[in-house]
Amino acid sequence: MELLKRFKAFCEKNHLWKTGDRILLAVSGGKDSMLMLRLFHDLKIDIEVVHCNFGLRGEESDKDELLVREYCGNLGIPHHVQRFDTEDYATTHKLSIQMAARELRYAWFERLAGERNCTAIAVAQHKNDHVETVLLNLVRGTGLQGLRGILPKRGNIIRPLLFLESKEIEQAVAQWDIPYRDDASNFSTKYARNKIRLDIIPQFEQLNADFIPIMNENISRFQETYAVLQNFVHTLRQQLFVVQKQNQWTIHKADIQDKDTGLLFLLFEPFGFSKSVLEDLKDALDSEPGRIFESPSHGLLLDRDQLILQEKSNEIDELTIHEGQQKIHWAAHSFELSVSEDRTIVKDRSTAKLDITKLVFPLTVRAWREGDYFQPLGMQGKKKLSDFFIDRKINLFEKKRIPIWVNGNGDILWISGFQIDERYKITENTQKVLTLVRHKL
Repeated sequence: MELLKRFKAFCEKNHLWKTGDRILLAVSGGKDSMLMLRLFHDLKIDIEVVHCNFGLRGEESDKDELLVREYCGNLGIPHHVQRFDTEDYATTHKLSIQMAARELRYAWFERLAGERNCTAIAVAQHKNDHVETVLLNLVRGTGLQGLRGILPKRGNIIRPLLFLESKEIEQAVAQWDIPYRDDASNFSTKYARNKIRLDIIPQFEQLNADFIPIMNENISRFQETYAVLQNFVHTLRQQLFVVQKQNQWTIHKADIQDKDTGLLFLLFEPFGFSKSVLEDLKDALDSEPGRIFESPSHGLLLDRDQLILQEKSNEIDELTIHEGQQKIHWAAHSFELSVSEDRTIVKDRSTAKLDITKLVFPLTVRAWREGDYFQPLGMQGKKKLSDFFIDRKINLFEKKRIPIWVNGNGDILWISGFQIDERYKITENTQKVLTLVRHKL
């Protein structure tokens, strides 16, 4: 059969699955998913079917479920049905009914796919859905990425009917006598997608009867253009973003000074920065260092001659240390604590020796705070930690991860990895010594 050949060719071209894979088919009972089920069955692919009964249409929902059960039973296909209280879930999670159904559906699909060793989940979107998605994205506002429409494969979700128009599906189910049921909600224009399908697209088709195939050709060109652009941006990003350590990069200011905001947006797109934030960044490139620009997932620090891009991490809690503790962990550091009478000076920045008689327990380990100061070893006066860090060219990201040891009376004892406070050093009169040894995890 010609349709089966086209189906097989499309799936092979887009590498939707490999020989021996088991596929989970999402089947609602509508004509699209019922045709998809028949095509997979006729190709003798290892499949199982999943059907959701959202309980939103009463007896009609139950009839959809019965149709899927009976058809799968007749074909000898393993099938799984789940009923949901969608309205309760929507109310509890403050979601629209559509979003609630989507969350419930895909969460169950993923769980079941894992349990049944299915490598992919097939959904029955087609060329018309492709066009609807692009038009919907345009209405809501989108860039080139949103003009790509629906991809044949994203993660473990595959869309094997993207080679078909809806009228071809109607012809196939009639020709092959495939049973299906229409969902009345698909004909309500109160939903944006339905309004596009029922009202807007027919008007375009009055201008050009081939609107759907022409739009699909346009979308293919958008996808190709996007791929070329992404390759260019990826190569440029690798050149400009210098990896310093895991989840941290540096970018020389001079390298982006002449880049327009559109290109900056593409370069920083994987890190979630909005165009308005990047416009602010561009305006601030020549200003004083220290300002941080943020996305939901990353921070971008304006340093002296470079930008430092770093993934955000959870706030590091302060840690309380009681007398007698021998080992603690704080952020990416561990510390060994020991008490002795050994007053030997160790010239190692990872080790601090403190006069224990001057300590007030419990001690605290925390991050730097604005206003912190200490008396540097060998000095008479006090110095702000912020000035101490500036002298050593330590940026804001780095200083937030330096463990600061604090006495019970609030005095800074040790800037771990750098210097202890003059007031707590050991002397010839020291009887007992608290030794702190830092290890990086």
